[in-house]
Amino acid sequence: MEYTIEVITIPVTDVDRAKDFYTKVGFSVDVDYAPTSQFRVVQLTPPGSACSIQIGVGITDAEPGSSHSCYLVVNDLRQAQTELEAAGIAVSGPEHKAPLDTWAGGFEPGIDPDRTDYASFLRMVDPDGNTWLIQERGHHR
Repeated sequence: MEYTIEVITIPVTDVDRAKDFYTKVGFSVDVDYAPTSQFRVVQLTPPGSACSIQIGVGITDAEPGSSHSCYLVVNDLRQAQTELEAAGIAVSGPEHKAPLDTWAGGFEPGIDPDRTDYASFLRMVDPDGNTWLIQERGHHR
């Protein structure tokens, strides 16, 4: 039996503001459905992902801004930083795990010099305070 994660709900206060943010990040809009004023679902998918996010009205009782540390994975963190900043998205970092061989939760500024998978990160926050880690994996020199 396979179990796949296909949708993660992200709680937001203003659906249109959040939709604008995530489309600037590069997510595509799959669905924007609002049959009543009490229910609206917007499903967005990052490029290349099999998992989407949903934002909306009447889809979760979670507090807006309470989603923390969802991961987006990219193969070139520098390129991701350049693209996000060009789109007007504030990112912090880059930073990398250190020391990598005995990592116990510490970070140093910059991308891991060896571009080790899972070692380097950017961070971004959506307009409601939901936080995202952008992690590098599969970088080829």
